[in-house]
Amino acid sequence: MKKTSVLLFTVAFLMTLALPFILPSGGLLDEARSRMQEQLWTDEEQEESGWLRFLMPTARAEEETFTPLPIDFSAGPKLNSNGFSATGYIDDSIELRLETIEQDGVEYRVAHINIAHPSQLRTATAGKPGSSKVALISSMAKKYNAVLAINANYLSNDPVKTTFEYRMGEKIRNKINRTKDLLIIDENGDFHVFVLPTQEDLDAFLEAGHQIINAFTFGPTLVKDGKMQTINKKYGYNPMGREPRMAIAQTGKLSYLIVLAEGRKKNSQGVTQQELAQFMADMGAVQAYNLDGGNSATMVFNNGYYQRKTKANERGQSDMIYFASLLGERE
Repeated sequence: MKKTSVLLFTVAFLMTLALPFILPSGGLLDEARSRMQEQLWTDEEQEESGWLRFLMPTARAEEETFTPLPIDFSAGPKLNSNGFSATGYIDDSIELRLETIEQDGVEYRVAHINIAHPSQLRTATAGKPGSSKVALISSMAKKYNAVLAINANYLSNDPVKTTFEYRMGEKIRNKINRTKDLLIIDENGDFHVFVLPTQEDLDAFLEAGHQIINAFTFGPTLVKDGKMQTINKKYGYNPMGREPRMAIAQTGKLSYLIVLAEGRKKNSQGVTQQELAQFMADMGAVQAYNLDGGNSATMVFNNGYYQRKTKANERGQSDMIYFASLLGERE
């Protein structure tokens, strides 16, 4: 009997202690609920972070299964036709998104590109690098299985040949032109723009351990380190005139922006170099560089043009810049 009384007293005492948590009211109940909810959130965050730590190495390993393209003039893999849409291309190694922006009476053809490996940003030449041979960008794009292709700087069109030019790691000319800006793309796919470069600039670049994969002498530099540049009115290529223009930019790691400003058209008269610089800065360019414009400005996508151009008025050129996939049959 005594044992039963002790047991009943103990149960009653424990129920008294638990009463604030059982009754559906009171500050103690709210506090308990808050503690329980916080603990639940903590447990969920720990579980989620644990899964992320588990999954991230797997994701990195999957990325590493991509075989890079060789740094040479070989073509990219044949593209999957199912990857194309009216506004871009996508597979596991590349994403291309196209849009047309109408602003201040100008049509801008804009391409946003993300790639998995630097080797997907490539160049090609119509003939032996440095030769005077030319071909249509549309023809070269098809030959090299380009997801997107644009003109470069028409390197064979410089009669003076005082330029610094590399294509796919191959030196074509290495004469620094002190009146023209320089763009170098390194082994990581990163852009380095040099405003009126010197030999000291190039030496510092190489001493930092970088490799030159592609280099272009044209310009001017439109954006440098995220800052829009003020274009010299005496720079070449009719800087103050409204012309068709082509620009290339880096917006982040392995992320790029291509912009073609339509010109010499009834509904799009073209842009000055300063207007193009402003547009590139507004689009988030970190480094941006002006390429050959006028009738050279050509953007080819899926065996056609992403602009108001036809094969009848396309200009033959010596070189192009293009983006390739890492997936598909390689020749």
